[in-house]
Amino acid sequence: MTDAETVTYAELTRRVEARSAQLGTSRRLVLITAGNAIEPIVTYLAAVEGGHPVLFVPDGPAHARHRAALIERFDPDVVAGGRDAGWQVAVRHTAPRHRFHPDLAMLASTSGSTGSPKLVRLSFENLRSNAVAIADYLGLERRDRAATTLPLQYCYGLSVVNSHLARGASLLLTERSVADEEFWADMIRWRATSFAGVPYTFELLEAAGFEHRDLPELRTITQAGGRLAPDLVRRYAALGASRGFELFVMYGQTEATARMAYLPPRLAGTAAGAIGQAIPGGSLRVEDAGAGVGELVYSGPNVMMGYAHEPADFALGRTVRELRTGDLARQRDDGLFEVVGRMNRFAKVYGLRVDLDELERQLQDAGYPARVVTVDERLLVFVPSERLVTDAASTAAAVLDIPPHAVEGFAVAEFPRTASGKPDTAALIRFAHEVRAAAPDEDASADGIRTLYARLLGRPGATVDDSFAALGGDSLSYVEVSVRLEDLLGALPRDWPELSPRQLGAQARPEGGDVPAAASRPARRVGSRRFARLDTSVALRAIAIVLIVGSHADLFVAQGGAHLLLAAFGFNLARFQLSGRPGRRSTGLLRSVAQFAIPAVVWIGAVAMISGSYRLTTVFLLNGFLPGDGRWHAQWDFWFLELAVWSMLGLAALCAVRRVDRLERAHPFGFALALLGVALVVRFAVTGVEAGLVERYTLPAALWLIALGWAGARATRWQQRLMLSVVTVGATFGFLGNPAREAVIAVGILVLLWLPAVTLPRMLVPAVTALAGASMFIYLTHWQVFPAWEKTVPLVGTLLSLLVGIVVWRLYRVTERTVLRRVPTARRATRLARHTGRLRPTPRRRPESPAGSPAHRGQVRAW
Repeated sequence: MTDAETVTYAELTRRVEARSAQLGTSRRLVLITAGNAIEPIVTYLAAVEGGHPVLFVPDGPAHARHRAALIERFDPDVVAGGRDAGWQVAVRHTAPRHRFHPDLAMLASTSGSTGSPKLVRLSFENLRSNAVAIADYLGLERRDRAATTLPLQYCYGLSVVNSHLARGASLLLTERSVADEEFWADMIRWRATSFAGVPYTFELLEAAGFEHRDLPELRTITQAGGRLAPDLVRRYAALGASRGFELFVMYGQTEATARMAYLPPRLAGTAAGAIGQAIPGGSLRVEDAGAGVGELVYSGPNVMMGYAHEPADFALGRTVRELRTGDLARQRDDGLFEVVGRMNRFAKVYGLRVDLDELERQLQDAGYPARVVTVDERLLVFVPSERLVTDAASTAAAVLDIPPHAVEGFAVAEFPRTASGKPDTAALIRFAHEVRAAAPDEDASADGIRTLYARLLGRPGATVDDSFAALGGDSLSYVEVSVRLEDLLGALPRDWPELSPRQLGAQARPEGGDVPAAASRPARRVGSRRFARLDTSVALRAIAIVLIVGSHADLFVAQGGAHLLLAAFGFNLARFQLSGRPGRRSTGLLRSVAQFAIPAVVWIGAVAMISGSYRLTTVFLLNGFLPGDGRWHAQWDFWFLELAVWSMLGLAALCAVRRVDRLERAHPFGFALALLGVALVVRFAVTGVEAGLVERYTLPAALWLIALGWAGARATRWQQRLMLSVVTVGATFGFLGNPAREAVIAVGILVLLWLPAVTLPRMLVPAVTALAGASMFIYLTHWQVFPAWEKTVPLVGTLLSLLVGIVVWRLYRVTERTVLRRVPTARRATRLARHTGRLRPTPRRRPESPAGSPAHRGQVRAW
């Protein structure tokens, strides 16, 4: 299926037969430009049907030099290319120029975009067996329909075509990116059931808001082309469990036709980071080089015949019996395999398999003497002069056709060598780490943001793919982190807590910028000298706590701040604890309960022991569950903390119910709106329109404010915010029987709904952020500070209450970070001990899979 037409299998067969007649009966080398369209596939199938070896090359003017190099070196007999009606099959040689081995079906480039003149020789059996194996473990059926998100010259992209044809399934032929809205419209229109992606695809999915899309027909997402961060594997696997699709993480190389291993979806949550098990008919083993780590070796019917360095090699038979992958791997205790590094000079960068030696030669030809290495799929380019850094890094990105920010440039005095005279790659990597360490800790790059998260959240193990919410960030740490990010990046997107440092860093880069991250680090953004933007919820928290303390100290009368804080509390709950990964929400909520309850119980308990002013029920935040006499007294001082703690415990229990958790993820705003409706029904049933003097501070009467804040965070369209604005006004006025107090609450919530950020004089930002960050601790401690000054100098009582709360908050944060640092440090020490052999695990070998049964020469109709 394409945008223009639908092609049935009968029509496809007719077209293939017609194209076969064009290609002739004598075996020819057929070069095909690989667009995701019907004509390249028809030509490919016709060539395979007629026994003509196929060579796919990338389409488009950007790859013209690569195509020309392959044509010049391997001299194809037929060149097929063009667009739609302009598709042409040009016969260059009437008499075939080459001799072919009877089994040779395809020649595939294996070096990404570097143009290294070496091809992989694949047989008919290679193509057939790998297509059948993939179809088997994916469970493909005739009803399946895959969108072609990857190019055909990429072995992964071609494997999608082959495996679906092997099962009589269908294809949605498209060249649109997953970042395009039209792509998703096509997915829905044509009822596509799957798509494939490399790691960069998942970055685009994050930016395109994939998790909020409604794709009822989606059944499978496959991933290969490089290592996907374990955190993303778990996240998408869990998202699939809630939405009805499965994530298959796969591993392969062109030399194995496409796939060698896959991770069963049921294991994605517990074995993220592993490549899984061998595909049906294949087997994996690790040639142990010590400590259970060695080269990964694959055997199976899809292992290539060998390489072709020149046309004479087309006549060769099989020269390879098993594939030495060049990857360092280990076999885990559960029998799954895990890749831990590379042995040679091939590496994956943005889904491309890159020959680093060839890239160095191309940079040398361009006038840049360079050494290139890779770390975590990022390309590091080292040159002997500072003035060459930017141009060399940009050239490398252009040669590989990858985003410039995937390349980092460094200047070195000389290229280091080992004692044996070989290039010292490890020394270059150490140098890069030293340069990064010497750079400012905080900048607008992904690593700078990660460093900020690690320090402010006490998470030394944080990675560039861990969002604020995923790291357990909450309303207590939100203020400090958001302000520091505003200073680095400028205005933050509303959903920044759910975005990873990698995504935030990408958004911080100016459009069209092509300066690599390390070659030219973004300057620290300071904005206006006089004004700064601040998240609205931060400003409201500061205003609310000042209103609370000032009113209690009789400095002024402006009540309503505490109930406004409840709405802000619900708003932040939805942004942080309820945006975590599936299966982690309850844990995150319980962690936040501890953040509130532990300091509260300690402080109130200490005050109770010294003064005797609080009962045990108040110390343990249980006062709201006791029958009362309807009068206000000191035991109600901490009603706000009680509501916060018990509402989070209730939400944790709710999120622990898997169906409820899935429902909320599938319909975030609708779920929040329904909860708000239930909370309002409970409120009116318990209190009527106006709540009593004490019952207004109980959970049944005030829960609707938390639900309203939650719904506000989930509102993404103006119509939704307008609906909540009407509810805010209707539900607030009359609630307390005090129009001025109710106006404070209503106006604050409306500002929260409609104004993502406010502009303040820069000189006020430190004070506002300190008040907002310490708001809970100010509320907790002010009851013991202001009474001494209430009758005499209320201004002093107010200021001292704010100051004491800020000091206690700072002390708590320092203590918390100190404790958190010790846990990861102990874990790193344990991992180090394993690597050095002190705690060396004993690997358990899996029995090898039985070899696949012999199969006949694979033709299209046999598939």
